[in-house]
Amino acid sequence: MIVRWGIGELGGLLSELGRARPFFFAGERFSELPLEPYGRWLELPTDRIAAAVTAAAGADVLIALGGGSTIDAAKAVSAEAAISLVSIPTTYSGAEWTSFYGVRDPGRRMRGGGAGAHPIGIVYEPQLSLDLPRAETVGTALNALAHCAEALYVKESNEDADRHALEGARLISTWLPRVVAGTGDRLEARTRLLRGACEAGAALAGSMLGLGHALAQALGGRYGVSHGAMNALCLPPALRFNAEVAPEAVSRFGLSLETDDPAGRVEELARLAGFERLRDFGVPEEDLRELAEAAIVRAGAKSNPRQTSATEAEELLRSIW
Repeated sequence: MIVRWGIGELGGLLSELGRARPFFFAGERFSELPLEPYGRWLELPTDRIAAAVTAAAGADVLIALGGGSTIDAAKAVSAEAAISLVSIPTTYSGAEWTSFYGVRDPGRRMRGGGAGAHPIGIVYEPQLSLDLPRAETVGTALNALAHCAEALYVKESNEDADRHALEGARLISTWLPRVVAGTGDRLEARTRLLRGACEAGAALAGSMLGLGHALAQALGGRYGVSHGAMNALCLPPALRFNAEVAPEAVSRFGLSLETDDPAGRVEELARLAGFERLRDFGVPEEDLRELAEAAIVRAGAKSNPRQTSATEAEELLRSIW
């Protein structure tokens, strides 16, 4: 993956990659694009992937300018049309590093997903996130923090991913409260937080998701609620659950957060955006069993260091309901 900092680096990156016909995925709020586009897709999120593939015919690179839904739509087209992808993320999840994607309809309900995208470059521009609302800032940053935590204890964990995960966790825990407070140098705070997201993405690219993500995906895909908010809620019980079999990894994560209670620290960060209970997002209590059953068959549950039954997963969801 080629990483550049500053939107002005995009043209040089495309030249370096030998690409000259960029097709942009960018919502209407981006009235001006950094380069003259070969074409553009405005409807985001979208589940009209076949139509987007047709629209992008003739392009030699896809440019995703936006948050997770925008990047996921571009990834889906990248996978279907075998076109390389460069992302310019405006949020903090770090998912721009992977080939995996979910397809959401305009109501943000999950309509499918897969792998096989062809990400080849990322351009980070902190200026683009300066006006990101609090809920999106906290939610996507805690999604990235979940990537860091899980990289440390999933079955696919390794030293390189650990290094990125520990640095990403440190940066996110340190700078997210400062970003939310809005005091001091706002651009510096956003830049440091974005660097944390970059580290989290590198950790994810070299490892795998865990149980917290499996729970969050089951929830977000069904109700169209924020994936970041669901990770903010699901990570703490997953940390406590996994601490029994991966105490060293959870402890190392806590050290990066400068705490001996990492689950409590994540809960504290989640409260910066008022993320506290599943019921606050309209999740019905009677659905918890079905959600648990959906979660335990996901890839994250299978990579988790501790096997999880439907009953155990239901108990975890009930603890945050």
